[in-house]
Amino acid sequence: MNSVLGNKKAIVVLLGPALLVFVGVMVIPVVWSFAYSLYTGNVIRGFTFVGFDNFVRLFNDDEAHEAFFFTLKYSVVVTAAQIVLGYALALLYVFVLKKSSTFVRTMVFFPVVLPTVAVSLLFSRFFQFAPQEGPINSLLKFLGADTIDFMATGPGSFLVLVLMDLWRSQGFYAVLLYAGLIDIPDEILDSARVDGAKGGKLLRHIILPMSLPVLLSSVVFSFNSSLKVFDSVLALTRGGPGNDTTPLNLFMYKTSFLYSDYGYGSTIAILITVLCLVVTLFIFRSSRRDLTKD
Repeated sequence: MNSVLGNKKAIVVLLGPALLVFVGVMVIPVVWSFAYSLYTGNVIRGFTFVGFDNFVRLFNDDEAHEAFFFTLKYSVVVTAAQIVLGYALALLYVFVLKKSSTFVRTMVFFPVVLPTVAVSLLFSRFFQFAPQEGPINSLLKFLGADTIDFMATGPGSFLVLVLMDLWRSQGFYAVLLYAGLIDIPDEILDSARVDGAKGGKLLRHIILPMSLPVLLSSVVFSFNSSLKVFDSVLALTRGGPGNDTTPLNLFMYKTSFLYSDYGYGSTIAILITVLCLVVTLFIFRSSRRDLTKD
């Protein structure tokens, strides 16, 4: 192994194809997108060089600000819910259900493989208000409460969107965190129990610290995925009502492909990329400071 790693030709042969794919799929599109951001227009009208005018426009665009703050709000809420619920399910699998958790894990994971469009249709029918009431409004009427047109208001649409994304993605984070929990050696847990650590103390001082790496990875993955939310919003609300549920990705899509402004759309894409990078670096640096303190 040392002889292979010490051979520069072998390293080039082994890493070269992967690096070429990475450059072709990741680096070149980013550079190309940045180049587009310096122009306005499209392939039909042609492109006009405008320098950094698109960035100035983005800074002063109220619709972009609204999409930006909705994206942050959605990401914080969904990430917190996914991690908390996923960790709770993982603890249930490992310490309560144990070997009999296979069926439950399979059923909870099943929505992950369903098409987004099918899930959005399910939830739109579930919360339907007219012409025929869905199960939620039927339940409200049965309880004597007023029915609600969830999709007609920003808060209602946001609630349905969050519930839908949690339902369809929760199984993935539960399994991801479960994989981190089962790697904790039984000897350590048994020793902690002998020393009197039970319940909350065992979770806080043993389980949580030892599962921190996979927990941190889950936070990064969840936050970045929610910052780039697109398909579920497009399928369920199309960004409405108005622009109340329009994230940056959908705003970029509309700008680039509906309004044919490739330059401004590329500027929004750069904002999304920078936002994901900043959030990831912030999470890793924060965790590193916490580990240093400990």
